[in-house]
Amino acid sequence: MRQYIVLGHETPTTPDFSLDDLPGTAGRLDLLARCITSALLRSHGIREDTRVYVVLANEYTLRVEGSEVQGLNPDERSTAARIRDALEQREEAIGHEEVEVGPGFYLSRRDFPTILETVATPGATVVQLHEDGHPIADLAPPSDPVFVLSDHREFTADDLDTLAEHVDTRVSLGPVAIHADQAITVTHNYLDTKGFVDY
Repeated sequence: MRQYIVLGHETPTTPDFSLDDLPGTAGRLDLLARCITSALLRSHGIREDTRVYVVLANEYTLRVEGSEVQGLNPDERSTAARIRDALEQREEAIGHEEVEVGPGFYLSRRDFPTILETVATPGATVVQLHEDGHPIADLAPPSDPVFVLSDHREFTADDLDTLAEHVDTRVSLGPVAIHADQAITVTHNYLDTKGFVDY
């Protein structure tokens, strides 16, 4: 199983935003929507072995299951619409209990520490993606990776404290900073090629 945790620091927690102006009315929800599609879509198919957690302002978490999702399109607007639909049902998410808000989409009131503790199970390798990390090419591809990355903002001090308790390694994807959704694509290629070796 490949898992991704994407931290959205400036994202709405209500559905009161315009799909026609995501950068202007919804923080960087456009980037988070692209992260979901980058994690789950491949050419003419879905990565069924992949799960994505999108943490919204450290208040809600949207879990998306590649093995269950249906009708996911590559454009950010339609994915943002699914996030908006999920937030319209936020009152049904009570405590840490998830509510299914669509095929493969689950919303809960869980913050980053709770999510990371949930996925950092024995056998999982928690990998923080950061431009100051070790080159990813030096890391043997883990069999059960959990990649943690931030949106357009740096990890906060609280984020780093949480990561310090669970992270196994901190890696960089190259000398040039790239967008979070692009980073997800690179990590998929890294795993698909067994560490950029098997083409």
